[in-house]
Amino acid sequence: MTDNSAYRIEPRVPAIDDYMRLRLESGLTPFSREAAEKGLPNSIFGVSLMLGEETVGMGRIIGDGGCFFQVTDIAILPAHQGRGLAKWIMAALSDVIATLPKTAYVSLIADVPANTLYAQFGFDETAPRSVGMARKVV
Repeated sequence: MTDNSAYRIEPRVPAIDDYMRLRLESGLTPFSREAAEKGLPNSIFGVSLMLGEETVGMGRIIGDGGCFFQVTDIAILPAHQGRGLAKWIMAALSDVIATLPKTAYVSLIADVPANTLYAQFGFDETAPRSVGMARKVV
C-alpha cells in the first residue's frame, strides 16, 4: 500500500502558474495565461493537492452557480500518479457537489480510463442518448 500521509488537500483553486504547469505536465491541453487569469477566479470551487509547499495536483468545479456545473481540471503530476490521489480530489469535489441544488446537472468529460474513477463517484456515461461535443476556438 502506498503511503500518502505527506499529501494534503487544500480547498482552493491553484495559483495561475501552478495551474498552467499542472495542465501542461499532466498531459492536459495547455491554456494561455490570459485565459487562465480570466477563468480561474470564476471557479465555483477548487482544490489543490499539496506535497509540502508544492502543488502536485488539482481539480475544479465550474458552472453557472445554480443549474449547470462541470467537473474539470483533474490533474496530477506524473511522478505522483498511481497513488489513488485522484480519488482524494474527487472526494473533495463530491462533498461540494452534494451541497448543490437537487436539480443541478453536473457533468464532466472523461478521458479513458479515468471514466472508471468518475463512475465510483456516481457519474454515468450518457451515450448513446447524448454524446460530448466540443468546439475549440482558434
